[in-house]
Formats: sequence, structure tokens, C-alpha cells
Amino acid sequence: MSDVILQSSDLPAIPVHALADDEVGPALDAAPPFVKAFAALSEFKGKAGQVLVTPDADGAMAGVWFALGAEPDPMAFRTLAAKLPAGIYRVARAPKGLDLDQVALAFALGSYKFDRYKSHAGERAKLLAEGVDVAEVRQIAHACALARDMINTPANDMGPLQLETIAREIAEQHSAQITVITGEGLLEGNYPAVHAVGRAADPARAPRMIELSWGEAGKPLVCLVGKGVVFDTGGLDIKPSAGMRQMKKDMGGAAHALALGRMIMAAGLPVRLAVLVPAVENAISGDAMRPGDVLASRKGLSIEVGNTDAEGRLILADALTRAGELEPALTLDLATLTGAARVALGPQLPPFYTDDQELAADIERAAKAVSDPVWRMPLWKGYADALDSDVAEIKNDPDAWAQAGSVTAALFLQRFAPAGPNCGPWAHFDIFAWNQRNRPGFPAGAEAQAIRGLYRMIRERFA
Repeated sequence: MSDVILQSSDLPAIPVHALADDEVGPALDAAPPFVKAFAALSEFKGKAGQVLVTPDADGAMAGVWFALGAEPDPMAFRTLAAKLPAGIYRVARAPKGLDLDQVALAFALGSYKFDRYKSHAGERAKLLAEGVDVAEVRQIAHACALARDMINTPANDMGPLQLETIAREIAEQHSAQITVITGEGLLEGNYPAVHAVGRAADPARAPRMIELSWGEAGKPLVCLVGKGVVFDTGGLDIKPSAGMRQMKKDMGGAAHALALGRMIMAAGLPVRLAVLVPAVENAISGDAMRPGDVLASRKGLSIEVGNTDAEGRLILADALTRAGELEPALTLDLATLTGAARVALGPQLPPFYTDDQELAADIERAAKAVSDPVWRMPLWKGYADALDSDVAEIKNDPDAWAQAGSVTAALFLQRFAPAGPNCGPWAHFDIFAWNQRNRPGFPAGAEAQAIRGLYRMIRERFA
């Protein structure tokens, strides 16, 4: 993405006056008569999100008034970025205590557009960010844009090979190591579940296990695991057309894991890092896995396939087992895993699961600090036996009586997650990674969820 956050500018910047509820009235009273009359004509009443662009005597832009509401949140500037015409702006006034780094980041996030397939991208508003760590803001914004670009890209241009290529580019940029096991090599490398899910795809879109590693020996290891289903037909339990329409986004967990890893490496955080991405297409062919098949897994647990459309947890099972072998201090997995998570919390609030109280508190505190909402859900043990199989050690589709599909998916993953005296805690994020409707600053399409908060949490936890 082009940089919309500027360190300096040879052109004058238009001042933005960001006002809390209790500041709007006094500001209007103190404004010149022309501005007050223009505000009245424009019906600017200071309602949260309202923007007033004021002209000078010649009709050019003189300034911007932006209403923040009763509880000013830096992320409101996502909306402002989308509402402003092209030009260079600066925050001339803001409520006391508003984090200007987060303001600049919000402006960058709100400026995002996916224009890969458009011939004319158009100009965007830019922010002259004074008193801001511009390099840090840009790194986070670029990583979020990368995740959104990957998710928005249709599956014909974002297959397993393209995921591998992006991982290799990130590794090269940050002097990381990368290994990839592809196709039949997955059986030799003991990733049988990854192979089973992806084997039905065309050979050019063969399944693969991508492992990126970075950092100095002796530092605590952070392991990121991302679900990389580049397109999900549902397999032989095929989805209806409406359910398949957005399934290019089913690699959203992989996009998020790679983006978060890029943030960590760009910041040079004092950790070692492993990013594990099982990349597959859940396709249909004569070699597709079938309902009722029993799969092997890297952990040695046999898995009955009750539903071929519950494939994400199968590839994550092998990847999480690999994570445990590395004995990480922290493991985070991200996956567009269940529709049940949306039923529970809707598209804007991703649930996360962990049985570690300290980690949960750290995640919640960091997420709140950067306005990157998440909500902790319970690993309710009462539903664990819904995963019992008559013919294998576990099954991928829980019994219907348990109902809580996001919870039972998390319980499935917990069976494979790192555990033991040499492994730190694990958390699972069931993200949606998508805006279903256009809102200013939140265009319809891919959305980056949870990773800004996770980046802050990791930075604080391993400082």
C-alpha cells in the first residue's frame, strides 16, 4: 500500500479539529461568524462521526471539524480518513490524552482500498503525523493491509503456492528461515491430516506445510499458527452456492498469522518466532476425503471425518502438534473456523479461547488499549464428549446436542495444542476477517481482526 501517513510535507496541511461532545458547543461559540453560519447550513451538530469541511473566502478548504462523541476513541479516525477528499491533513486539535500514534494508525487503516483489479486507484487523503512514531505506525498498517489484500484476492490468484510465495518474501525481507513440504512429501513428513484435506486439489495447487522461523537462540519462542484453506468448497459435503461465495477468505487465519509475524519481525521484538501455515484447497475430486473416513494425525490420534466441511480443524491439528514439538513459550492460532462464532458474537467481535487466566487478561488489556475488540469464550469441558467417536479417538463434527459449534471446535483444537511442562499457554482465535457491509473506514471485504491487540500483548509480555 502507498503511505498515507507522512513524516513531513512540502505542501501546507489542512488543520483537523477533533472535538469531544463537550467541546463542540464552546468551539462553535468561539468560531468566526462565517464558520458558525456554515456549520448551521451544513447541519453540523457535533454528532459522533460528523465531519464539517470549512471553506475559506475563495472556496478552498480551510479546515475540518470532526466530532468524536462522548468517549473519544482514536479508531474513530478510520471513519474520517474515508470521508475526507484527497489532500494533506494534520491534527491541529484533539481531546487531551488521545493517543496520536493510534490516531495515525486508525487513519491509515481507514484509508485502505483493494484496487488490484481496478485500472484507476484514485488519490487518497494523507495525514501529516506530528509527534508520532511514523515507522511503527506504517509497519502495523502495512501488515494489516497485507492481510486484507491476501484475503480479498480471489482464489484463482491466491492458491497454496501464492501463500508460500508471500511467506518466502516475508522471510527474505527479515532474514528468516523457511521450509516448505509439498504434496506427497506431507506423508513422509508426517502431516497426514494436511495431506488428506488438500489431496483432491489440482497438482498445481497441491497442499503444503509452510514453516517460517526467525530470531536469536535463547529468546522465548512465540508460535503463530494460521489456517490456510485458500478455497473451501465444503468437500463432498459441498456448501450451497451462497455459503461458498466468500470462501476465498478461508485462508484468513494464514494471512493474519503472516501479518502478525511480519509486525513482530519488523519491530525486532526480543523473541524467537515460528509461523506455521498449513495451506490447502478443500476441493472435490475422485481422491477427496469422504464422510466416514478415518484419518491419521501427526499427534497419533485417529480422527473420524464426520463432515468434510469441518476441514480447517483437521489441518490445524497437525500444525498445532508441530507447534508443541517446538516447545513454545506462547502459541496463538488464528482461523476463520466456524459460522457458530458469528451466531454467538456477530462479525465484528471475534471470540478467543484459552484456559490460561493470565494470558486471557493480557489479551483483553492489550486489545482494549488499541481498540481491537475480542471476547473470551469458555473452553466448556461439558461439551468435550460430543467429540467422541465410535470408531476413532476423536471426530471432527461434534454431536448436535452440544450446539455450541465454536466452543466444540476450540475443544477439538485443544486436544492437539502445545501442552506439558516445557510449553507455555495457547489461545485460539475464531476470526471472521470480513466486513459484510460498506461503512466509512470499513469497506466491504477483508478486515484485519485481533492482530493489532496481539502484537501489543506480545510486545508487552516479552519486553
